[in-house]
Amino acid sequence: MTDIQVAELLADAARKVILPFFRRTDLDAENKFASGFDPVTEADRAAELAMRAILADLRPRDGIHGEEFDAVQGRSGRTWVLDPIDGTRGFISGTPTWGVLIALSDENGPFLGIVDQPYIGERFIGTPDGAYMVGPMGQRELATRRDAALGDAILFTTFPELGHPDEAAAFRAVSQRVKLTRYGMDCYAYALLAAGLVDLVIEAGLKEVDIHAPIALIRAAGGIVTDWRGGPAHGGGRALAAANPQVHAAALDILGRI
Repeated sequence: MTDIQVAELLADAARKVILPFFRRTDLDAENKFASGFDPVTEADRAAELAMRAILADLRPRDGIHGEEFDAVQGRSGRTWVLDPIDGTRGFISGTPTWGVLIALSDENGPFLGIVDQPYIGERFIGTPDGAYMVGPMGQRELATRRDAALGDAILFTTFPELGHPDEAAAFRAVSQRVKLTRYGMDCYAYALLAAGLVDLVIEAGLKEVDIHAPIALIRAAGGIVTDWRGGPAHGGGRALAAANPQVHAAALDILGRI
């Protein structure tokens, strides 16, 4: 079985487990933060366990790095990076902008990634051979927008406050230069960038599980993902995803001043 076939099995299993919980008014959310609010639900944990069971059977030599449970050290040099529900705040609010993130990474970072939105049935897939999506309107190839300049760009981030005050100020400096800024889309914003509809996603405070799958997807579609200094982003923290080199360079020039 190929890597992409395994990844799709994981996404299918997560869909099956998660959907019965979505928009349930009696769903409990546990707060993982001592201060603030970082929810986790039964759906998060059940979906990750379902994916881990498949990997234990089909890829026992690979490592696993998941959001909800301890890491599994592999022997193959490859690691599956899993976020069973990216955007749990959106999930418990009933918005269809959360997603299942699945990536396969090696020492150089992620090279295969899936962003799956079970409720609306859209799956965005990035492979070393390119990117495509499958959804209610069928399958199509994905490509980022090649000609967008900063002044014409559409920019997304999840939280308007965006990290500490310096990071928020840097984001606002970019936001003041673009055509349109939108908020709150979680991982779905990265999928829209890969689909050629969004030009920039800027985030801070990310975990590794938040960004590995988007990196693989966006790169496969022709885009760029770095940190705010232009270096690798797969370690988490600050991320800048861009549709093309020119809009990436323009945003990086502003963000790099903090």
